[in-house]
Amino acid sequence: MINDPQVLYKLMVLYMLRQANLPLSNEQISEFFLSKEYTNYLSLQQVIGELFDAHLIKSSSVRGQNRCEITREGEEALGYFGKDIPDPVKTDIHQFISENNMRLRNEMGITADYKKLPQSTEYEVDCGIREGKSTLMRLILSVPDEEQAQAIANRWQSASQKVYSLVMDELLEDQ
Repeated sequence: MINDPQVLYKLMVLYMLRQANLPLSNEQISEFFLSKEYTNYLSLQQVIGELFDAHLIKSSSVRGQNRCEITREGEEALGYFGKDIPDPVKTDIHQFISENNMRLRNEMGITADYKKLPQSTEYEVDCGIREGKSTLMRLILSVPDEEQAQAIANRWQSASQKVYSLVMDELLEDQ
């Protein structure tokens, strides 16, 4: 039994990241904790910061949005102490992920970013579709200006499934 709520919240974040099987934004994690009224925003941010400091979660950033994912050390800690998370809390986490699975995947699994190429006037747009930790598709395009790069990156969220389907249909046409 866990007596310190901060420890429980840390385990809950780790458990949530493992169950989601994809990186989650701080906003997505916060949505769960605040909607279930487990804790307040400031306490949750302290917990997340301590998890980063302890290297139990790590962060990556795409288009200014930070994503959290569990590290190997976080997996080990969860393996030791995950059994101490109460079953009703695990049920709440499973329910949240199940009910929001498609939205969470779309928000985190579809990425697009662009950058100016060094010593060039062109821009490179890096578009991706991930499922869990696997990359399903990655498309890197060179375009002549930032306006086009930004337009492609902004449209990728809505067009990615169609592009993926077209590519797969074309590549697997004879099968």
